[in-house]
Amino acid sequence: MDERDSFRRPSQCGCDGAQAFAERNAHASAPADPADAALSLVRILVLPGADEDAAERLGAKIGVPPLRDECVLDPSDLVARFDADGVSLQRGGLSMRADLAAMLPRLKAGRLNRELLVRAARIKGAQVGESPLRAVDATAGLGEDALLLAAAGFEVMLFERDPIIAALLADSLRRAREHPQLADAASRMHLAGADSVEAMPAIDPAPDVVYLDPMFPERRKSAAVKKKFQLIHYLEHPCDDQEALMRAALAAHPRKVVVKRPVKGPHLAGIKPSYSLAGKSVRYDCIVPVQ
Repeated sequence: MDERDSFRRPSQCGCDGAQAFAERNAHASAPADPADAALSLVRILVLPGADEDAAERLGAKIGVPPLRDECVLDPSDLVARFDADGVSLQRGGLSMRADLAAMLPRLKAGRLNRELLVRAARIKGAQVGESPLRAVDATAGLGEDALLLAAAGFEVMLFERDPIIAALLADSLRRAREHPQLADAASRMHLAGADSVEAMPAIDPAPDVVYLDPMFPERRKSAAVKKKFQLIHYLEHPCDDQEALMRAALAAHPRKVVVKRPVKGPHLAGIKPSYSLAGKSVRYDCIVPVQ
């Protein structure tokens, strides 16, 4: 069945309309904390063959009990769908499943070494591969940037504060570890279930690199964003405390902090970098703390 077929109205599923409406709205009460509003509007759908434990854990995190009947869904619902193929995010006619295999063209040796992020993360005098360098991706998203670092030889700890995006990422990592061309790099990617701002100061031993890619409003309106990734934008939001994120990164005592910014954007938290590497649309600010 096409994933988009799950967005059938109750009358098309043969469900009683009043009963479906009541069941659906039993999970739709407004949250006490406005910051949780987006998550409270997410529906979790569990279908046969799915990882039910993962769905239950996600439901417990966001306070939304999983549903097992897609008849109660409305086409306007944002749905985290757990099925035999993994986890996907859906709304209306749009559906997306995180897939690191789409990054394979960028992992070829010649191209990987030219990636600005890989160049920015390098530590002078250190040879990646002899003694694995440790990186923290504090704003992992769907893991594409972390994959570049892992493919370049880094051991990468990934933090993603949004539990829905983290569930998509965890599913993508699971499949990547089974992919013959991704398994090696994916084995060096370790997803941590915590908020990076809270966790980074306690990381031991200290990482070599902390990478920050905070959301910023300009990216949310970019015409280059594919339609299916608009679904993620219901969950992502710009960094609400740049100073706290930067303080936490520096408190991890890395040898370098790398920050992704718009090419003409301001410095994160107003901290001037030691140097920058710039491309056409983005730049990487590199902050080398005094040791």
